[in-house]
Formats: sequence, C-alpha cells, structure tokens
Amino acid sequence: MTKTSQPAFLWFRSDNRKSAIQNPKWLGLLIIALVLVVGGTVARAQQPPKIPRIGYLTAADSSRPYQAFLQGLRDLGYVEGRNIAIEYRSADGKRERVPDLAAELVRLKVDVIVTDGAGPSQDAKKATSTIPIVMTSSGDPVGIGLIASLSHPGGNVTGLTSFSAELGGKLLELLKEVVPRLARVAIPMPASTVNDLFIQETEAPARALGVQLIPVVIRGSDDLDRAFRAMTKERVNGLLSRLGPTFNPAQHKRLAEFAVKNRLPAISSDRDWVDNGGLIFYGRSEYEGAQRVATYVDKILKGAKPSDLPVEGPTKFEFIINLKTANQIGVNIPQSMLFRADRVIK
Repeated sequence: MTKTSQPAFLWFRSDNRKSAIQNPKWLGLLIIALVLVVGGTVARAQQPPKIPRIGYLTAADSSRPYQAFLQGLRDLGYVEGRNIAIEYRSADGKRERVPDLAAELVRLKVDVIVTDGAGPSQDAKKATSTIPIVMTSSGDPVGIGLIASLSHPGGNVTGLTSFSAELGGKLLELLKEVVPRLARVAIPMPASTVNDLFIQETEAPARALGVQLIPVVIRGSDDLDRAFRAMTKERVNGLLSRLGPTFNPAQHKRLAEFAVKNRLPAISSDRDWVDNGGLIFYGRSEYEGAQRVATYVDKILKGAKPSDLPVEGPTKFEFIINLKTANQIGVNIPQSMLFRADRVIK
C-alpha cells in the first residue's frame, strides 16, 4: 500500500497529538507575527510621501527676491512645509562664503538649486554637475560658461538672464530725459565679463545721445572711496550704477549718498537702488521674474531636464522714481515721466 505524503504546510494531524494552532505557545507566536506583518504594512502605507527640497543660494543680504520667489511657488500651488521644503542659504553680502554654501546644499541632496545672480550660479555649477540649477538672473550666462547657448543650455543649468542688449541705451535715455545736457556718465561697476559686455552694448546708443561713458571699476567695498575720487575728478554730470549683488545694500546706499551729495542724477537697473536713495530704477520686474523661476522649478520637479529648457531674457520691466531724491538734488522730473512710472517715492 502506497503511503500518501501530506503537504508540508498542514499543521493539523488526525492523531491524538495537538495541532500547532491548539498549542497556546505557538498560537501566541503566530498572532505576534501576524500583528508585526500587518502593522508594518499599514505603517508603510501611512508614511507621508517625500516632498521635494529646493535649495536657494544668494550672496546678497536682501530677502526680497527670495520672498518674491516663494510667492511665485505659492501661485503654482506649492506651500513650504506642506508639499515643498526650502533650504535658504545667504552669504549676507560676503561673496567669499558662497562656494561653501553651494557645497552645503549639494551635501543636503536638494532636488533643485535656485541661484540669485551670476556668481552663485557659477559656484553652484562648480559644486555639482547633476543637481538641476535654475538661475534667477545672470548677465551673460553663455559668455561666463554657465550654458552652451540660450536656446539649448546643455548640462544642468537653466533659468533667466537679466541681460538685455537694449537696457543700457534705455537707462541713458531716461537719464537724458531728466538732464537734457547730459554729457559724461560715470558707470561704477565691479570687474566682470557681464559688465564688459554691458559697456560694449551701451557705447553705440551713448554716442547717438551725445554721451561719453566713464567706466569706473570698483575692486571691493574698500575701493569705494577711491572710486568716488575718480568720478569727482572726471567731472561727470550723471551716474549709472552697476554695483549689482556683489555689493550689499549699505554699499549701494553709500554710492547713492555720494550721488546726492554731488547733485548727480543717478539711475540703476538694481531694484534696491531707489530704496537706498538713488534717483531712478529701471529694470526687470522682480515679481514677474520670480514667477518665471518658480515655473522652471515646477517643470523640473515634474520631470523636465534643465538642458531642454531654454534660458529666457527679461520680458517685463519696472520704472520707479524717487521724487524725494529729485528734490534733494534740485532736479525737475518731467510730468510725462511721472505718469509713466510704475511707482513714485515721495
């Protein structure tokens, strides 16, 4: 008679011995095992989804651009702490700290790094070739080696450029509208490829307006006094500031105070300029730019590659006049300019 084998998983026997399930000890172990398995499954199911982390890198000590960026994210449905996390890193105007901050964001393995300005963009690119980088602004990203071309950036960098070939001419036109006899315009600026390109692009409209450009290179915050003496010696009758984010608001304010003291009509495309006492600001709309940067971040988080996202230039500009400063230096702002201004500081 052939003996039939029973499946190995059958715990019950027809003899008088107890089945495993009837044994209190084995029953208890079985229940514990089931609880652990089910509990682990439920715990895994209840874990919140991983939210993306955005690194924000800036050399400046002004948080206004960052706040505008956050608003741009909110407009797209992102809320910090709920469906997105932000790692904000600012060098507080100390440019030399930016490389370390960039490396820190890379160590944190953020999903995207947003950079404010050409310098932080360069430092972020040196720190990583894999994490996507979105520039909020950069004068000439092709010229300084951040991207291959505007239409096909290549690599891991994309975003916005603040450079516009027509910007310098527009700034001079506005300044000449205030000072019809404008003849010699000082351009205080740090040495950079971006500023060299700005001067190059502005020379032709300057000649057309009968204006001579006087570039004054400033090598650091300790060099401001020498720059002031150089501009005084040149007998300029107008000023176009190109200090940019390399210099902090206190240094922008010193330059604005120099212009007021010497009764120089002064204009800049740096948004902080008029808030620090400068006469006229004309430049890219900060909020509109922040919205577009947030859109880039959104696309990347949804799977787009930086190399496939063209770098875009400014499309909307703001025009602000500090009427209080105009009164201090004895300049009459034409009524037509006041009507065109987006904001007048009184």
